[in-house]
Amino acid sequence: MVNSSRVGLIVPSSNTTMETELPELFRRQTEATGHRYTFHSARAAMKHVNREELLAMVGKAAECATAVSDADVDVIAYACLVAVMAQGPGAHKDSEQVIGKAAERNGHPAAVVSSAGALVRTLQAIGARRVAIVTPYVAPLTQMVREYIEGEGVQVLDAVSLEVADNLAVGRLDPGELPAIARGLRREGAEAVVLSACVQMPSLDAVEVVEEELGLPVVTAATATAYEVLRSLGHEPAISGAGRLLRG
Repeated sequence: MVNSSRVGLIVPSSNTTMETELPELFRRQTEATGHRYTFHSARAAMKHVNREELLAMVGKAAECATAVSDADVDVIAYACLVAVMAQGPGAHKDSEQVIGKAAERNGHPAAVVSSAGALVRTLQAIGARRVAIVTPYVAPLTQMVREYIEGEGVQVLDAVSLEVADNLAVGRLDPGELPAIARGLRREGAEAVVLSACVQMPSLDAVEVVEEELGLPVVTAATATAYEVLRSLGHEPAISGAGRLLRG
């Protein structure tokens, strides 16, 4: 019996974070369980986080799914949250379907998770009906993310925009600054904090710090994606140092 799983990633071409944070999370899962995970990526062109480039990237999803499914992966994670949300309410369902059908047509069917779908479903799963969020985006994109989350029945009490349009620059943001940013959120009545509503903004090192300081569950696009990847594989989370969601 093979004690390993293959995870396919579809990421923006300028993404530098998802291919570091996800393997690190699953390395910790391996330490706890002995089950191994390997990662196999396909990239879709995107340099700047604006509506035009985001929509162009979405058009490459099926092509990327076909390419990554050549590796006979067990699950495909579509790791660009805002590209999906830019398409309008409920778009994660369509994106996941497109990717799943492309992999199936290629002869390698796989479970599919999108970061956009994972974030909203995870918030619903933990019963977080009111949240505060942090994004690296310019304000109009943050507003779009806010409306998307609220369209899934989760009220956003406050949203901080860090106003970074260049995706490489987003990947260079210092996660050490996130605790102070989180402290500044209006969170009266909040049931969770979304510390990074973006797969490119580094946040892993800050998750437990903020969770302990604020006394609220902390979720990020990356931890929600990891949570759903594990669930799609039928594995129980057993990851240390990444918040209560993944602790198991």
